[in-house]
Amino acid sequence: MVLVPAGEFSMGSDKGDDDEQPIHKVFLDGFYIDKFEVTNGRFAKFVEAILSEPPWGFADKDTPLVQADRPVRWVSWMDATGYCLWAGKRLPTEAEWEKAARGADGRMYPWGNEPPTPAHAVFGLKEGGAETVSPIGNRDKGKSPYGVHDLAGNLYEWVMDWYDEEFYTKFAKNPAINPRGPSEGTAKAQRGGSYINNPYRLRSSFRTKGDPTEQDPNVGFRCAQDIPKLP
Repeated sequence: MVLVPAGEFSMGSDKGDDDEQPIHKVFLDGFYIDKFEVTNGRFAKFVEAILSEPPWGFADKDTPLVQADRPVRWVSWMDATGYCLWAGKRLPTEAEWEKAARGADGRMYPWGNEPPTPAHAVFGLKEGGAETVSPIGNRDKGKSPYGVHDLAGNLYEWVMDWYDEEFYTKFAKNPAINPRGPSEGTAKAQRGGSYINNPYRLRSSFRTKGDPTEQDPNVGFRCAQDIPKLP
């Protein structure tokens, strides 16, 4: 995991979709976030440990062995939450995910403001087999300011919060402090774009959503963790 230090950043975009507006100041306590998306190999250990129903593609034991270093996909929000709890972690909030992706300088993508290339991210591909998803850690040019990989492209990532398209309007005048999203909803937020998306959806402020029980081929996740409080 890597440390994202405490501090303020600007969340959202006035040049994006309505649910990205308005840009607003957010203060976050420091936190840790996984440097890479959770892989098939790591998720297989969770499935084995809790005798869980594996995601689609795991039943033959082939995926976690042959593609151990590729991010796990076909996982629901429930699956992702279960893994993070098992690992002693949690899913990041939307605000934490966005700060980890764009830093405190308001960049459009994790690497800056220039458009993505195949050296930055996996995107613009057609739906296909597992080879469409890249192994972790091989897009160094796409790292975020904190050294986090694949926060644009490869797979969408589940985050903790319920999705609310008007949630940002609540913080238009006063800075948000450690926002956690609405208390209830029908869909969970997803971030980061995926291998089938165009550069517009790879922007760090772009928001989308999914049913928390849904399993899709272009959605994965990573975990976050609070900084332990000193006694």
